Amino acid sequence: MIHQLISIAVFLIVIVSIMTEKVHRSVAAVAGAVVLLLTQVLSVETSVSYIDFNTIGVLIGMMLFVAVVRQSGVFEYIAIRSAKLAKGDPWRIMVLFVLITAVLSAFLDNVTTVLLIGPMTIAITRMLEVDPVPFLVTQILASNIGGTATLIGDPPNIMIGSAAGLSFVDFITNTGLAVVIILAVTLLCFRFLYYRSLVVTERAKLAVLELDEKKTIRDAALMKKSIAMIALVALGFVLHSTLHLDSSAIALAGASVMLLIGRQDADQIIADVEWSTIVFFTGLFVVVGGMVESGVINKLAQILMSVTDGHMIITMMVLLWASALLSSVLDNIPFVATLIPLILTMQADGIDVTPFWWAISLGACLGGNGTLIGASANVVLSGIGNKHGYPISFSGYLKVGFPLMILSVIISTIFLLIRYAL
Repeated sequence: MIHQLISIAVFLIVIVSIMTEKVHRSVAAVAGAVVLLLTQVLSVETSVSYIDFNTIGVLIGMMLFVAVVRQSGVFEYIAIRSAKLAKGDPWRIMVLFVLITAVLSAFLDNVTTVLLIGPMTIAITRMLEVDPVPFLVTQILASNIGGTATLIGDPPNIMIGSAAGLSFVDFITNTGLAVVIILAVTLLCFRFLYYRSLVVTERAKLAVLELDEKKTIRDAALMKKSIAMIALVALGFVLHSTLHLDSSAIALAGASVMLLIGRQDADQIIADVEWSTIVFFTGLFVVVGGMVESGVINKLAQILMSVTDGHMIITMMVLLWASALLSSVLDNIPFVATLIPLILTMQADGIDVTPFWWAISLGACLGGNGTLIGASANVVLSGIGNKHGYPISFSGYLKVGFPLMILSVIISTIFLLIRYAL
């Protein structure tokens, strides 16, 4: 009993520390893990067994891969090329940038995507002499929607895929299909919200058309290698279950090849990895492992099943909406890390938990659009706006983000009911 109380207290303190940002989230997670070791809730050997090294491997692999690829200038090239294809029309540029952000977020880390697209968006909107804030807000929403589509698009999906043994194709045919519908509806909402306000002069359009995308290419040879490797890595993720390879093996293989053929400064590339995020994940897995080891997760599973009376549809809906609403104000990573062992406990009791995985994925990833602090990409992109003199207020974002988040979860509800209830 004492171990259960300690594990709960440690988890809650870590979560509150992350929410209030009084302590860096990596420090909070590691400190929580250390407390569990010192109080003997976990041994060193047991704590290591709770670390999902497949998730860690995917994160490190993709961070290294992107760090090399971005040196070529390919992402800036895509942004300028898209603006010119839109012929400087601000609405078309908004649509293309939303689609680019969503697609890149499906295959890259969301934070990396917005770090690449955000500054280019501000540069182009300045030329067009329009307010970049609506563009940035749509990209925040697009990054979280796009990240929901694939196994590697968002950390919660990587965690879910690893724990449940779900493949890249499984995500594409479930969350990916839902995302296509959600993105289409969201674009219609964007048109209603912003179309009439996006008016520019012909002179401003010409300024965009005169941009030379070729000048953004810093290393043409690396760009060609990057495009080829992106295609190979994407194919590897699609076929990883057929090849009987973990997704981490694909990510790390892609990173290794890019480091070898990219001929970039290895020290700089390795330094570009968000090691604080890796440390955070490692510590968090141990903190949640403490609740699994002490039996807390098993009791939570029993409570959930008693509340829903074991009804699959009710349980699925509770998980979807709870995940969405809580993830709009909480970091979705620790939330999902807590739910995973809970679902695995249900699975051990002979329950078909397949719909629950998709409910958690859709809820946790889409829920991040609810508020400006709902996901890391939101914070990063709003920070880019503030840095350039275009602040995104919490209340201003809330008026757009929260209703569209609720709409996306309603669509997800209908999708899951059609898929698993009919």
